[in-house]
Amino acid sequence: MQLQAAASKSGIRRVNVLDEIVADQLRTDLPELATGDTVRVSAKVVEGTRERIQVFEGTVMRLRGGGITRSITVRRLASGVGVERTFKIHSPRIDKIEVVRHGQARRAQLYFLRDRVGKAATLRERRPKN
Repeated sequence: MQLQAAASKSGIRRVNVLDEIVADQLRTDLPELATGDTVRVSAKVVEGTRERIQVFEGTVMRLRGGGITRSITVRRLASGVGVERTFKIHSPRIDKIEVVRHGQARRAQLYFLRDRVGKAATLRERRPKN
């Protein structure tokens, strides 16, 4: 307590050590993501000794966390079965994230898409702001 009081009196701002370590691990090449967007996530997958890039394209169902812990849940239909994957967007396992289209969503989490199949599971495209 005395250390914090002394630091505030002298005008020196204490920076959290953890924030300094995390700052250089944050990615800067990420697009603007929102719930309802259709994204193409290129994830690195290790199979035995080989490493390859696996592309997962689907709708962003939710965004969670902030900073280094930020994650997105992406849902797509594969062979008529809904598949959801959660990605940590600042992870080195993510090669790149591309936004295919911007969907208009009025909710933060789109869990209602789990009950919908086919065309009913699509969202309207968001209009660009003029």
